[in-house]
Amino acid sequence: MAEYRPLVANSDSDSEDYESAVGESSVFSETTPMQSQNSYTDQSRGGGGEGEGGAGGEDNNNKEGRRKEKWQNLAAYWFLGLTNNFAYVVMLSAAHDILSRNFTPHDHVMYGNGTSNNTNPRDCNIMSTGAILLADIIPSLVIKIIAPFFVLHVHFRVSLVVVLGSASFLLVGLATSRMMAIFGVICAAAGAGLGETTLLAYSANFHRDVVSTWSSGTGGAGVFGAISYAGLTSAGLTPRSTVLLMLIVPAIMGLSFWVLLQHPDQTKCFRRCMRGNGRQEEEEEERSILDTTDLHPSLSFRQKMSVVPSLLKYMVPVALVYVAEYVINQGLMELIYFPDDNAWLNHHEQYRWYQVMYQVGVLVSRSSVNCFTIYHIWKMSVLQWLNLVLFLTCAIYWWISSIWLVFLLIFWEGLLGGAAYVNTFYRISQEVDINHKEFAMGITSMSDSLGVTLAGFIAIPLHNVICKLPV
Repeated sequence: MAEYRPLVANSDSDSEDYESAVGESSVFSETTPMQSQNSYTDQSRGGGGEGEGGAGGEDNNNKEGRRKEKWQNLAAYWFLGLTNNFAYVVMLSAAHDILSRNFTPHDHVMYGNGTSNNTNPRDCNIMSTGAILLADIIPSLVIKIIAPFFVLHVHFRVSLVVVLGSASFLLVGLATSRMMAIFGVICAAAGAGLGETTLLAYSANFHRDVVSTWSSGTGGAGVFGAISYAGLTSAGLTPRSTVLLMLIVPAIMGLSFWVLLQHPDQTKCFRRCMRGNGRQEEEEEERSILDTTDLHPSLSFRQKMSVVPSLLKYMVPVALVYVAEYVINQGLMELIYFPDDNAWLNHHEQYRWYQVMYQVGVLVSRSSVNCFTIYHIWKMSVLQWLNLVLFLTCAIYWWISSIWLVFLLIFWEGLLGGAAYVNTFYRISQEVDINHKEFAMGITSMSDSLGVTLAGFIAIPLHNVICKLPV
């Protein structure tokens, strides 16, 4: 086709191959132009008796290289998911310390049975942990709303994410006032929001399975973040020291993005697509997202706004799941405890283990999309709201008599939340038009933040109302 000529003319090696092929066919045989073209095609594909073996070996090497690159990218996106959400999880785990002890050098000592200086029969904190939830999510929501509409180089965005993550740990770990610590929480939220919308959008340039490993990594952030904070403080480190020790996490994120991740070569990919160099079907499937994305220009602001209504079927169900989920986590979970039969865990410790069980459930479900896919996200919304009703009645009436049953219910809650998240983005990777996929990934990532923000505003007054009720 005529449109191929500029590309071939600009490629020295291709021009030489073409002239050589045509020249040989003209001198040594009487061939038609079509036969000459076929001869060129055969040579460019490694056809011909003597070159066939060498070309086959080169193809095998290319396949092996692409396979290695794919696994590197899958691993990189797992670590990026882990490190992106790590600070967010740690801040929620440290919410009790930030609100009640202000991270003084002795804020790790003697919580007692959770009843110190508290005459309320329900053993309520003065302020709900929903307050920290709002500080940990509103900046993230704002970033997720505005970031997809502004074009900033991905490397610059990731640099900001690393800086914000480092600042969050420094501000909280070195806090001399509650407001300074809360500002550190805000930095963690902004970094997590920018990282999620940036890296999910950037995932459109890679094999679609990176969405699964990203989701698994974010689930791992929940487990490792909750366990590391609880474990290190239980081992004797102060919350200050524990938070400062986690400065290694932003460094790991930088290494994952700039060292481990194999960034696409846009120019080589474009030329390979235009030449049509005879790739196999399997290679085309692995590269289809990358190759096609390179051929389409960025969407205008008007085009982006016109796409949003078609994405509501993904955004609304996952947002509803997160509303119910975080009302449970930050409004009700701290009100469900067992003061008598479970003396081996005090109130504060029970809450920490609740968080761990929730995060384990999230990790399991976010890692499951390659095993099975759930297309009806709305069903998980219904189930999560049934969970909310269950936990609400338990927080008011204390009708569940075993902490093990509560652990199981919290694990189930985490399963639903993680499954809603990963299946939503997996569906987008499969169903959304390639022209809109990058924007769709970015804008849909704000759905969970919108749900969590609404949950925070619900959790605070709900906590206060329940705490005033008689036992």
